[in-house]
Amino acid sequence: MTTISSEKAPDPVGPYPHARRVGNLLFLSGVGPRKKGMKEIPGVTLDENKNIVAYNFEEQCHAVFQNVKFVLEASGSKWEDLIDITVYLTNMKKDFPVFNKIYAEYFPDKATQPCRTTVEVNALPTPIAIELKCMASLASS
Repeated sequence: MTTISSEKAPDPVGPYPHARRVGNLLFLSGVGPRKKGMKEIPGVTLDENKNIVAYNFEEQCHAVFQNVKFVLEASGSKWEDLIDITVYLTNMKKDFPVFNKIYAEYFPDKATQPCRTTVEVNALPTPIAIELKCMASLASS
């Protein structure tokens, strides 16, 4: 097993790696929309108590996908190698249709779309509306 860390993706919010390689499989830890080295979260407006008062879900989606790409690249994998994605949303009713629209832009070819599960959660570790948990394939070394 190999631990992977991306220089471009935001630091994990806990004691875990960006990804682990096991054989020809790559397992990504949960990836959110935060940006490396920034305190502000793309598309999120917080009040003085750090509660979400507004968020731009589309902006968060694009940021999450970019962070996934960063981790894949650091691992020697690529976007097209994704095989399974679990999506965590904090507001399924409002955000699921928007997510599907954006997801289709990133995965236009139905023949190569990864498997996917989408669930609603009450909260995520940081004040975000989306997080992805991904698995990808890697070529043999």
